[in-house]
Amino acid sequence: MNILFINSIGRDKFGGGEKWMVHAAKELTKRGHNVILGSKKNSKILAYAAQHGVKTTIFEIHSDINPWSTLKVAAFLKKKSIDVLICNLNKDVRVAGLAARFVHTPVVLARHGMLLCGNKLKHKITLTNLVDGIITNSNTIKEAYKTYGWFDDDFIKVIYNGITIPEQINTHDFSIRFPGKKIIYSAGRLSEQKGFTYLIDAANILQKKRQDLIFIISGEGKLEEELKTQVATAGLENSFIFMGFTENIFPYLKGCDLFVLASLFEGMPNVVMEAMAMQKPVIATDVNGARELMADGKTGIIVPPQQPEALAKAILEIIDSPERLNAFGKAGYERVRKEFTMMAMGNKLEEHLQQKMKKNKIHATIR
Repeated sequence: MNILFINSIGRDKFGGGEKWMVHAAKELTKRGHNVILGSKKNSKILAYAAQHGVKTTIFEIHSDINPWSTLKVAAFLKKKSIDVLICNLNKDVRVAGLAARFVHTPVVLARHGMLLCGNKLKHKITLTNLVDGIITNSNTIKEAYKTYGWFDDDFIKVIYNGITIPEQINTHDFSIRFPGKKIIYSAGRLSEQKGFTYLIDAANILQKKRQDLIFIISGEGKLEEELKTQVATAGLENSFIFMGFTENIFPYLKGCDLFVLASLFEGMPNVVMEAMAMQKPVIATDVNGARELMADGKTGIIVPPQQPEALAKAILEIIDSPERLNAFGKAGYERVRKEFTMMAMGNKLEEHLQQKMKKNKIHATIR
C-alpha cells in the first residue's frame, strides 16, 4: 500500500499523537509499505520522523479552508498513487480529505487520539462525507462518538497504542543533584490539558508535611511562565523543577521513583505506557484510556482529575513503600509487554487498512 499520514500540528508542538503517527509510519514501512508523513516545514514531528527513518514531505495547512493546500495535496495524492490517507487534526480532514475525494483516493481515515469533535453539525458534515472511518485508541472515545448517532458500527476502529520497549537505557541519576530525595516525575506539554497546576497544588500540600519530595517535569508550552509563577508563589522553587523539552524521557522515567499523570483529558496516554514499560508505578487521573491501560490498584492508582488533595493522598499512600512501588512497576511492565507492543499495534493497523481497501473496492465495483 501507498500510505500518506498528514499532521498539521504547530511546528513547535509535539505530543503523543505525533509520536503515534511516526511510529505507526515506521512500523508500516518495516512491513514493506510505501509510507510518507507530511507536516509543516521545520516542524518537530518531521524532525522526529526523519530520525526514525520515515520518509517526509511538507504540507502547510493552517486553516479549515485552503484551496491552494487542497490542490497541492490532491496533486501529491495522484502523483504518488496514494491508497490510504490518514489525517490527524480536523483541519487536515477538511483540507486533505477534500483533496482525496477530488482524486478518488481509495481510503481516507481520521486518527483521533482524543475526543476531537463534539456533537456539532460541522463535525458531522466533515466526518460523514470526507472520511471512510475513524481510528481511535480507546473504547471510551468510541462509545462517546457512538452516542452522536452518525456512524455505522464498523466506522470507528479502536487500535490501542503500541510501544517498543528500549533494550538499553542509561538511567538518569537524580541523586547527584538531589541526594536523599524521592523523585516524582511527569512529562507533557505545559498546557491546561495536562493539569500541571493541580500537580503543583498537590506538591504544595505535601511540602507542608515533608521536605524529601522532588517533582520533576519534562515539557514546554504556553503555560510555562504561569506555572513557574505558581511554583514561586507556593515557595516550591527548590522542589518543583522544570526540565524543558526532553526528546528522550526514558532515562528520567527509569531514574524516578514514581510517575504522575495529572491530565484533565487524554486519549490513550502514551507517557503512562512509557512509564509502565520502565517498570515504574503510576498515579494517573481518571481520563479517557487510563482504565484501559492501567489496572487500578495493581499497576498504580487512578484518582479523579482536578483534585490535588487526591493526588497528594495517593502519593503519600505509596511513596514510602518500596514493596508496593516495586510490585506496581513489575505489574505495569508485564501488562505493557503482553498487550501494548508496537508489533501488536502494527498488526491491527495493517489489517484494518487492508480491510478498508478491500471493502471500498467492493463498493466501487457495485457502483
